[in-house]
Amino acid sequence: MTQLTQPFTLHPRLAADGAVVADWGLSRVLLLEDARFPWLALVPRRVGAVEVHGLAAADRMVLMDEIARAAAALETVTLETGAPCDKINIGALGNLVPQLHVHVVARRRDDAAWPGPVWGAGQAVPYEPAARAALIARLRAASGTAPSP
Repeated sequence: MTQLTQPFTLHPRLAADGAVVADWGLSRVLLLEDARFPWLALVPRRVGAVEVHGLAAADRMVLMDEIARAAAALETVTLETGAPCDKINIGALGNLVPQLHVHVVARRRDDAAWPGPVWGAGQAVPYEPAARAALIARLRAASGTAPSP
């Protein structure tokens, strides 16, 4: 059960591995730092959340809507940049980071990990700062999101 008196904090590994795109109704949206894959992580801002089934029913419904919103934004952005994705992968693993987070990854048949999972597929390629900022701006526009504070 979450304690409402505690402030939400992002797990240090998630904070180190991603840049904040936005805070939506439930989730903090991160762009994960691997330019090989357009890859978002949605982290529900619920203290102590570890599993999807541990969320309140209303939060589970919001999370599903936010996953769909993230997937649609990734599809839009990859199409606009001339490299449309072939598939959107969605997963909640949490084996290394116990804080509940859901990965939403735009995949292409010619990407570095296809057809396997992105986890553990070679070395991450960091974004150039300008490319990261441009992608975040495109993701915000595609998802109808104002910049985060």
